[in-house]
Amino acid sequence: MIALLFVPLLLPFLAPTLARRTVDRLAPATALWVLTASTLALAGACVAALGALILAGLLTFPAFAALGELVHPLRTPSDYVLLPAAMAATGVLTLSVWTLVRSAFRQTRAFRTARTQADRRPAAGDLCVVESPHPDAYALPGRPHRIVVTTGMLRSLGPAEREALFAHERAHNRAGHHYFLAAAELAAHGHPALRATRDAIRLAAERAADEAAAEVTGDRRLIATAIARAALAGQAFPSTRPDFAPAATTGPVPRRVAALLQPSRGSSRAKRRTASLLVACAILSVAAGTAGVVDFHHEVEIAQGEEGP
Repeated sequence: MIALLFVPLLLPFLAPTLARRTVDRLAPATALWVLTASTLALAGACVAALGALILAGLLTFPAFAALGELVHPLRTPSDYVLLPAAMAATGVLTLSVWTLVRSAFRQTRAFRTARTQADRRPAAGDLCVVESPHPDAYALPGRPHRIVVTTGMLRSLGPAEREALFAHERAHNRAGHHYFLAAAELAAHGHPALRATRDAIRLAAERAADEAAAEVTGDRRLIATAIARAALAGQAFPSTRPDFAPAATTGPVPRRVAALLQPSRGSSRAKRRTASLLVACAILSVAAGTAGVVDFHHEVEIAQGEEGP
């Protein structure tokens, strides 16, 4: 049982490398779905394994065994490994919950501030212009969706580049990319290795919006120029937008510009097969975690006297 529960804790360390390959080898929109689903599965399996280890450790003590209506404390073939593992799992899970709660409060506060600021300004359709010398622009989720842009950003771009930037941000809202970014942020607190995967999801979301905007405008070079100029204008000023509010100026901009200056290419079967390794990793993690939890439940039933050993 213990060995199976360690599998979901170790497999996420493979995810960053596999996530980078997935972004490179799949179409951006497809990569975004694959990355997000796989990352959530890896994080969920990890949290379930940590919880099972903690509960198994607690049930080895008579007081907790009595609360669980066990005839005798839980005994496993790996008792000498179980207690240290349960103590470590308790510390890791406590830290994860703490950082998640702190991040949730910070992001909620930033979203409320941005939403209040946008609602106080007159909007031209979905466009909301905020008076600020700091260049910034982002897609603000909520109802109704808004494209928030500062006067500093408008002054930094030409008319065609502004329209290209707006097309990029509208693509974010149209595809609901804030849901993917919020899921990535949630999963990143489930395992330290998934923080790098969160960055890959952000890149995939930006690349998907880049491609959608290029399709709308019909000019890939214009989109590349717009996001490059916007990123240069805003790099000296920290943004106060929520992390789950996508923006054209985030992510590795030079890499995105290089992709836009190349013709759009489909993904070959070999590329899809390589990218599927991340999905296989997530499936294996969930399967191992599920088997470990089922085995743990069987041990508890034995300790409760419901089944013979």
